[in-house]
Amino acid sequence: MGSLMVPRQGLSTGIAVRHTVVNMAETDVTRMSTDYADNELELFRKTMDLIVDSDNGTASSTDILNCADSLQTKKLKKRETEHVLNRLVQDKWLNEKNGDYSLSTRCIMEMEPYIRMLYQDQVKVCHICHNVALQCQMCENPTCGIKIHTPCVARYFKGRTDPRCPACEDFWPHEIPDVYRPPSSQSETQSAAKENTAPTPRSTAQTRRTKRS
Repeated sequence: MGSLMVPRQGLSTGIAVRHTVVNMAETDVTRMSTDYADNELELFRKTMDLIVDSDNGTASSTDILNCADSLQTKKLKKRETEHVLNRLVQDKWLNEKNGDYSLSTRCIMEMEPYIRMLYQDQVKVCHICHNVALQCQMCENPTCGIKIHTPCVARYFKGRTDPRCPACEDFWPHEIPDVYRPPSSQSETQSAAKENTAPTPRSTAQTRRTKRS
């Protein structure tokens, strides 16, 4: 069975995309290697390289398109590259916003051991949850420098008027994002609000008729 992951240095010397590094169980990650062609997997790996190497955990579509022209397996044309990126987003391996791509929650969760192994020197770990944090905020104290990924920042500093680094107690200068609330929770709240509204005139009239009868 082929594996998605290959030694990173192999990309510069000639990549064997399906070379096995670790014997992997039958998971979504291993099935990915059968859902995508070798050059598509190589494009995904190069996209991961760009994302992990970046300061903000994203890779621009322009940079990814440039990578597609230098694939070792088989070059991809612009339209083909865009199609592969759309598939990766639809399959929830990547997120896309305004032309910038990031690793999805699914990708990080399922590939975290391999991300840690392949990017040992670059990978960031969240001080709060200890998971890989590609999109994160960093303490600006040079003797501290802990990183907290964005969802944990929102939860940890929620309601704090004087946010402080949980490690060194220095002021946390970054903007605190709002806690993400899934749309389903919002719709449930709206449904509950509707249920608690006063009855309509029609229903009130029906009630009166029922009492008289």
